Amino acid sequence: MIMRLESPEAIEYYCKETREQQWTVRQLERNIKSHSYQRLLATQTEPSKLSGDSLHLEFIKDPYMLEFLQLPETGQLKESKLEQAIINELQKFLLELGKGFSFVARQMRISTETSHFYIDLVFYNYLLKCFVIIDLKTNKLSHQDIGQMDMYVRMFDDLKRGEDDNPTIGIILCDSKDETIVKYSVLEGSQQLFASKYQRVLPTEEELIAELAREKRFD
Repeated sequence: MIMRLESPEAIEYYCKETREQQWTVRQLERNIKSHSYQRLLATQTEPSKLSGDSLHLEFIKDPYMLEFLQLPETGQLKESKLEQAIINELQKFLLELGKGFSFVARQMRISTETSHFYIDLVFYNYLLKCFVIIDLKTNKLSHQDIGQMDMYVRMFDDLKRGEDDNPTIGIILCDSKDETIVKYSVLEGSQQLFASKYQRVLPTEEELIAELAREKRFD
């Protein structure tokens, strides 16, 4: 299955991950079909030189494939329905997130002296030694969404992060995004904030390559 791939780098990646993560044949097939390797590359400017502070980029995908949630292919989706669907298929969602993730909480409350805020999903990555918080958005990414996540990450670092934990990572999981907003926001160059799209169905390889090429034009 792996040797059918044309890219030597992709072959090396899937061999390494299958061995280290002990993927089943079905899990390997799904990751190849969902182009896991190419989606990881979408978040990396120099994928061959990952080290130190940039190591966590090996764990962030764009887009995320959520076909296993069996959501309607089109139409408006409520954030509460998306969240519940993820909880219902949590094991598969953890596999899609990647290696080292464990589930912590949904709708976690973080409180200041004057206000309460609720984070949709909270995970911990034991390889990165940090919390990963996810904010679900079923509309197009807005600058308000980015500002909200920036605040959540700062609050989480201040109120929840332990002394031995690395800085919290925040991922806005959105239906679509304008790369201009991404480029000229605090997301640009940030080591803690990311915006990734989710897709309800698996694209073809040609569709995925075309989409990644469109996003590269904004880098």
